Amino acid sequence: MFSLFRKKPDFVQMIREGAVVIDVRTPGEYKQGHAKGSVNIPLNELGNKLAKIKKYEKPIITCCASGMRSGSASSMLKSAGLDAHNGGPWHKMDHAMREAKARV
Repeated sequence: MFSLFRKKPDFVQMIREGAVVIDVRTPGEYKQGHAKGSVNIPLNELGNKLAKIKKYEKPIITCCASGMRSGSASSMLKSAGLDAHNGGPWHKMDHAMREAKARV
């Protein structure tokens, strides 16, 4: 049976297993605060960085300020054949990354 509801990914578990968090905000936004351990690749540069991102060979979790740009980014990465997920706001990913470290 078709379901409209998808199970949300367990971002903490994904991070523990090596997922890469990519913050797609501008460098200026990133400098004002970001999830520790995230990689800053602005949304407008994402297409040019696909080869680099594919080399990670790990699931990708995108984040931004609100979840809008990261949603676009995860869609773009999925279209390129990557296992990508919209993590939403960067502070949510910061919390998930801290929790992942605490569970180790």
